Amino acid sequence: MGKYIRKRFFQLIPVLIGITFLSFAMMRIAGSDAITELYGDKGAVSQEIIDEKRAELGLDKPFMTQYFSWLGGLLTGDMGKSYVSGKDVFGTFVSKLPATLLLTVLSILLTVVIAIPLGVFTAVRHDTFSDYLLRCMSFVGNSLPNFFVALILMQIFSIRLGWLPVIASGTGIKSAIMPTLTLAIAMASKYMRQVRAAVLEELNREYVAGGRARGVSDRVIIFRSVVKSAMLTIVTLLALSIGSLLGGTAIIESIFMWDGVGKLAVDAITMRDYPMIQAYVVWMAVIYVLVNLAADLLYHALDPRIRMEADGR
Repeated sequence: MGKYIRKRFFQLIPVLIGITFLSFAMMRIAGSDAITELYGDKGAVSQEIIDEKRAELGLDKPFMTQYFSWLGGLLTGDMGKSYVSGKDVFGTFVSKLPATLLLTVLSILLTVVIAIPLGVFTAVRHDTFSDYLLRCMSFVGNSLPNFFVALILMQIFSIRLGWLPVIASGTGIKSAIMPTLTLAIAMASKYMRQVRAAVLEELNREYVAGGRARGVSDRVIIFRSVVKSAMLTIVTLLALSIGSLLGGTAIIESIFMWDGVGKLAVDAITMRDYPMIQAYVVWMAVIYVLVNLAADLLYHALDPRIRMEADGR
């Protein structure tokens, strides 16, 4: 197991370096920077002042020099300072993480509570009225864009009923309800159908018929065998969701003014704040790499066939 983890970890290092290089290059190709955004529309600012400020931030240096300087700082724990606020990038980014982590945990928990039971229920009751109804509802929920769902929830719970704030005030549970619902509705709708398909596939296997022939109850077969066998699909779905949520859902955080890393990234992109954007890219890359690694390890633990392939048997 340890050998397998080391092998997978070392395979991911070139991926991280490649992602940072490509993102760094694309930002420079964009043809604008923080200085242009700050002073570009101010005719009173002379070109000498603009050039001096660009040199102060190191933006006048060759591309490779800028990249290796940034990479060296990253490896030593220094992600630089924001071009816009002048604050430490790492400290600013870390200060936004608790809000995103809270939203991620709440959304995943609500998605699991909704999607897995309903997915199993619709598979067991397939081709009945309740199955058709829930599948129709999941189709509608999966089709609606997140921003549209957010606007509907605002209209109902904030404007008409007055139960919840339109804009988040801090990171309290009350402020997190609508962003959580917005994210969970789409995810639960999509994953319920995936869980249903996985459970249906397992229900058609021979071991299920054999268990029923031996008098084993359907409840025992479903919860001790079928759901366990379908866990690989469920783990994959959750891994993808956790990765995207930890990266911050920029649209939802911006709509509800939720002070997380997604909103921070949108603001940084608007102002061409390269160090902050690059910190976000690194965070996203690390999250997806670690989530995929965790999913691989769970596959390794859940499926004996994968263990045999990894051990060369």
